[in-house]
Amino acid sequence: MPDARTPAQIEADIAQRRTELAVTLDEIGVRVHPKTIMGDAKAKAASAVDRTAGRAYVSANRVVTTVRGQLVTEDGAPRMERIVPVALAVVGLVGLLAMSSSRGGGRSGGRKGCKGCKRRK
Repeated sequence: MPDARTPAQIEADIAQRRTELAVTLDEIGVRVHPKTIMGDAKAKAASAVDRTAGRAYVSANRVVTTVRGQLVTEDGAPRMERIVPVALAVVGLVGLLAMSSSRGGGRSGGRKGCKGCKRRK
């Protein structure tokens, strides 16, 4: 069955297809442009950072809530039977760290008369 379209209709179809093709090529050009690719990569990276920061916040909030639940009663009063041992442990740890750093445990030379030193302080 022969095509019943007139030459004017065929020309109009060709013009329409050319316009559609030009639009498609423009869209492809925008998608593969380096600035578009960089913008997409930056957006993905920012999204990943936001997700990671959100997860970290939720985890930290959960830990704080758990610790608070252990150290404070439901009405907000402190549980001294739990707070005092924790405080003593923290003070002890800080004391041990302070003692070890004051004894010259570091490399910055708090030692006097060490082996191999030619000059004694």
